[in-house]
Amino acid sequence: MANQFKAQGAVAITPELAMELRQLVFGTSAIPMRAEWTQTPFTFGSPKEEYAYGLRSPRNATRGLLSVVQGFVVKHLLFARKTTRAAAMADPLSPTVDMQRDALVSALIEILRIVADKDKVVMVLPSPDDECFVDHSALYFHDGVTEKLYIFTLNQNEELEFFIKRHYKIFTEEDSPGTLLFLYSAVLTRTMGRVRSDLDSTKVVPLTMSNNEEGSLMIVTLLLTGRATPYIHNGVVNVGDENSYAVPQYGVLNRCAIGLMLWEGESGQSNLVARQPGSRLKTPNFPIWITLCAGHFGVMFNRNPDLLRNYHAESRFDLYYYSCSGREILMTIDNRSYNDQATGMLERQVSTTESTSLSGKPKDDKEEIKEELAENTPLQKLIHTKWEEAQVRFHAQPSTLSYLFSTQQ
Repeated sequence: MANQFKAQGAVAITPELAMELRQLVFGTSAIPMRAEWTQTPFTFGSPKEEYAYGLRSPRNATRGLLSVVQGFVVKHLLFARKTTRAAAMADPLSPTVDMQRDALVSALIEILRIVADKDKVVMVLPSPDDECFVDHSALYFHDGVTEKLYIFTLNQNEELEFFIKRHYKIFTEEDSPGTLLFLYSAVLTRTMGRVRSDLDSTKVVPLTMSNNEEGSLMIVTLLLTGRATPYIHNGVVNVGDENSYAVPQYGVLNRCAIGLMLWEGESGQSNLVARQPGSRLKTPNFPIWITLCAGHFGVMFNRNPDLLRNYHAESRFDLYYYSCSGREILMTIDNRSYNDQATGMLERQVSTTESTSLSGKPKDDKEEIKEELAENTPLQKLIHTKWEEAQVRFHAQPSTLSYLFSTQQ
């Protein structure tokens, strides 16, 4: 079967490229990467289960990458043009197997086109005959995947779509290295030289370097913006002082299709994410955000494609939060003006006064607020990074909220 790969123009990875790729992505080729990278595919739940639109994985370093792909899956399911009447009538968040497949294929294609910009796409697949192209040595420790890769160079249009559909099972089979193959493909499409430049560090910083158990923010920015930048502000900011020349820091250069929202705790767990995303990430083209909240990646979205273009729609709306642990939370965001809230407070005060005069016992304001408003959770604080004055009501049990932001999921 390797001859079929060669007939498609594939070339085997060289020892030099394998070492360089491992060093750039994982920091070293002398020891293997964490095992989850070689064992985590793109996997949906059964169409008969709840949240069939969602990818599933254990909590590990692939979660950030999976969350970005999940965001584009949601974008396709909710906002792509429906080609049949049956598809238009179906609930997009309860997809069939075929809808799941189409959404994942479309998501992978769209991300690779963002990374490629106007260049060709480079993809990798493991040898079907289990060939090994790199010897095991003190400088290169076999990981079971990298040393067996074939490299394909593809046009962005029909050729890329045909390729992913043809090899779909390799990315989705149980225990396959689907996430690693896709990460390598994105890095090689961007080119390793550009990725190094994106990382913008005087030291050798691997793409996956992170204190976060669920993965690196630079992987997320690579897949969302096409550049593996650690900077999430708008445009270019020149940083320097009176003793040194100003150095440009390249942030997000264009408005993104899907956004990013961050909240890392009161003290912040990392200097890298201490700053909030600029408007090109906070206000994307579609109401979908990849979230990093208290160390956990997820996806937040609304079903209305015009939410961020309509002031009235944004005053009160629902948000879905999905984690690749397979859990979903529905929230209502009440973002109406302070004046509206003040008017409501006055009305409640009048009502309370009247009820006091009738019953002799006023209603407990604290109890009412506790019923109506969400607890002061990490997710609520995340939402307040975009909608500062919003009231958030969770349609979920407190135990579900606690589980989503625990280390046990």
